Amino acid sequence: MLIMQMNKEDLQQIAERNVTEEQVERQVAQLKRGTAYVKLIRPATIGDGILRMSPEQVKAMNQVFDEDKEYYQFTKFVPASGAASRMFKDLFSFIDTGEDTKFTEIFFAHIHCFAFAEDLEHACLKWYGLGIDNLVKNGRKVDVVKALLLEEGLGYGKLPKALLKFHHYEHCNRLALEEHLVEAARYATDTTGMARLHFTVSTEHEKPFLEAINRLKKDYEQKYGIRYDITYSFQKPSTDTVAIDAEGNLFREKDGRLLFRPGGHGALIENLNDLAQEIVFIKNIDNIVPETRVETTVTYKKVLAGLLFKLQQQTFEYLEILDNGDVTNDELDEMIAFAKEKLMIDIPGFVAQYDLYEKIDFLYDRLNRPMRVCGMVKNEGEPGGGPFWVKNMDDEVSLQIIESSQIDHGKADQEAIFKGSTHFNPVDLVCGCWNYKGEAFNLTDFVDPSTGFVSSKSKDGRELKALELPGLWNGAMADWITLFVEVPIETFNPVKTVNDLLKPMHNS
Repeated sequence: MLIMQMNKEDLQQIAERNVTEEQVERQVAQLKRGTAYVKLIRPATIGDGILRMSPEQVKAMNQVFDEDKEYYQFTKFVPASGAASRMFKDLFSFIDTGEDTKFTEIFFAHIHCFAFAEDLEHACLKWYGLGIDNLVKNGRKVDVVKALLLEEGLGYGKLPKALLKFHHYEHCNRLALEEHLVEAARYATDTTGMARLHFTVSTEHEKPFLEAINRLKKDYEQKYGIRYDITYSFQKPSTDTVAIDAEGNLFREKDGRLLFRPGGHGALIENLNDLAQEIVFIKNIDNIVPETRVETTVTYKKVLAGLLFKLQQQTFEYLEILDNGDVTNDELDEMIAFAKEKLMIDIPGFVAQYDLYEKIDFLYDRLNRPMRVCGMVKNEGEPGGGPFWVKNMDDEVSLQIIESSQIDHGKADQEAIFKGSTHFNPVDLVCGCWNYKGEAFNLTDFVDPSTGFVSSKSKDGRELKALELPGLWNGAMADWITLFVEVPIETFNPVKTVNDLLKPMHNS
């Protein structure tokens, strides 16, 4: 047994992380078993899993949101703990090689267009005694990049994206964090004038993050005539995962201690669960635009939330009837039709043969779950996940957001379905996290643990197998009621590389 591999120090180490021996056992079993690939049935498309709103419906859902928001508590949840190092991958390579590429040519050709250009100019003058243009003229492009990325300069290579200057305005330059304050003021402010935001941050960035919040908060409260309730949390050590070596034994550090690795963004389902908010808007830290271009985003955030309000209200009415038990077959048929046609819940044919009480139990189980409405954009070649009809290990069919890593690309039929996807996941979710009794769901009850991903890595020159937990909007929400709505491509503007900041949608 695995437990025989663990000594007294190991048991103490896992106890300090609030990890149980059983969790370690399950993780090792999953690492040895490998990735359990999903079974795709077909892509979700317009009319078959994805709703396309007419202009009249867009207007109606905005009205539902504006009229009903006084009855809800909501917050904006922004995963923001990762460092921006991947955003500067090409520039880090440039420091190592000094060789110009198409990427660096574009970067330097437009270097004064970046919102951080003024700060970079000052950093170069302070460090080298020369400005950007003079350094470039003297063949010292690498020094400019060092001033941007290294700690002696601006330190952008280690900062989180939240604290990078993304957008240039006539009188200021805004951090990515600031644009989320703007968005929250526009659609996440309740009738008392309170806008709630929650950021997940890393412990190493806690101090600069709080300094930025304290510096900026009051200005935006005055600008929009609101108040902010801004909270933050860290990814829990208990969500880190063990690894195994080439022989299938627990991977150990050089000092003999067990290696624990971050479990990926799926670990944040714990943070979301602890938040226990009723309605939660989820959006990535880098998917923002300048305030001058935010109207479409605001409109469709309200569309998604309005649809959630409308569908959840009807679902709750049905659940109260089911809970009372005083229900007719005709009412059950009405509920089944609603679940199938409006909530996109697959109703197996054998349900028609159930008696009254079996139908009540079936419907209660299917309807009494967290609900999410997810925006989907047309697929224009972006890498990543998308919306699909999927069959799980219990042969249940449901709508899911599926990442490429969850697919067995060696199977021709699965690869064909994956490539046939018409839409892409921009991580644009509105979540209903309370049940019909006004109680917060325990969101960890709705995770599909089998959807974790196993990858091959190395550490200190040794091979290892690592486990990434089910993704936050993938397996971590696998058992939620899921709706997909087409949203305009203008709402999807991620910054994966620094040069993405040069795109038109990021210029005010």
